[in-house]
Amino acid sequence: MNEHFTRQAEQFMEAAKAAKIPENIQVMAEEGVARSQEAFETFKVAAKDHAKTAEELALTAQAGMKSISTKILDNAVFNADAAFDAARAIARAGSIPEAFRIQAEFMQRQFSVAGAQTKELFELSTSFATQAFESASEATAKTVDKARKRA
Repeated sequence: MNEHFTRQAEQFMEAAKAAKIPENIQVMAEEGVARSQEAFETFKVAAKDHAKTAEELALTAQAGMKSISTKILDNAVFNADAAFDAARAIARAGSIPEAFRIQAEFMQRQFSVAGAQTKELFELSTSFATQAFESASEATAKTVDKARKRA
């Protein structure tokens, strides 16, 4: 039985050596490989572009968050300094009505300052969000355009 199997395997190998792949099958296979490689190249370029875009957006987001964080910290320091200034002025007040007046003036200023600070933070956040959205939109459009040109 082993001999029979060995003989069949040898006959199969001899037949395989002599067999030719039809030319139309070779052409189809070559075209399939070429199309697959082209599709992969398009995908590879798009993936690299996407990675670059993601990195740029991350850097933009980081810069935006840093600006917002810095602004919040600056506002907190400004507000704390103003509160200490008011506390010192109240402590030096010569009468209770004067202390109440200083307190009322401080509160009035702080409401105005808080409104301005809130508006400024809103504008900064909106500017950052708009810039990030525009960058993402431009990058996406470029990537899609490149993919269409390669297709």
